Amino acid sequence: MTPIHIDDIDDPRIEPYRAIRERDVAGRDDAFILEGEVVLRAFAKAGRYPLASVLLAEKRVAKLAPILAALPPAPIYVAPQAVLDGIVGFHIHRGILALGRRKPTVPAEALIEALGARALVMVLMGISNHDNMGGLFRNAAAFGVDAVLLDGACCDPLYRKAIRVSVGGVLTVPFTRVDAGEDLVGLLARGGFEILALSPAGATPLRQVQRAERTAVLLGAEGAGLPAEIMARVRTISIPMSGTFDSLNVATAGGIALHHLSGA
Repeated sequence: MTPIHIDDIDDPRIEPYRAIRERDVAGRDDAFILEGEVVLRAFAKAGRYPLASVLLAEKRVAKLAPILAALPPAPIYVAPQAVLDGIVGFHIHRGILALGRRKPTVPAEALIEALGARALVMVLMGISNHDNMGGLFRNAAAFGVDAVLLDGACCDPLYRKAIRVSVGGVLTVPFTRVDAGEDLVGLLARGGFEILALSPAGATPLRQVQRAERTAVLLGAEGAGLPAEIMARVRTISIPMSGTFDSLNVATAGGIALHHLSGA
């Protein structure tokens, strides 16, 4: 598509990109913002979400031509850097933005049923930090996780920063939220999963765990960890550390666990 040049920061066609940080906080209903070349490339490759539009700095257009050609048809807006900065409300040095559209959420039970006989699922509970969310999805993409389940206390994986930190992993790994009140452990058990809860107080060292054909690994928020009632119902595992230190960032711990369970 021929780029559409934007010279006015108040042009109504680029309204979704205006004051991005404020809109991040307020939310975008069915839309989400993509930022940067790596993320846009992942979006094009995954093809999982509809594309509403693209907004680029003029200097980025030529280099991005192969990626733009791989995207589904959508308006491509191009602006001088100064105009682009005025639109988004800060200096966007990457000069690359796009607007994606969410798709209807798949029920957790349906997502689990659609998985193959051998599957690895990551379950996140209470992850409220977008950096951690992005890091966990980056790990999930790197180690072949088949699906991610989120409880209601988790932050939005399609938040702009989470997508960026995940280097597009959020766009490639299927995920859904578990309905409030749904028995997550029971849901996974009915699906034939061995459920492993990762905790510094876990009873079994990770190195001793042999992965079952269907395995789900549960990760909780830093500090609070997983709920005690969940820990009491499943097998608990730990990552032994040297000395008296017993704490890792949740994304780091998740990466170690997924690496072991994936057999990579």
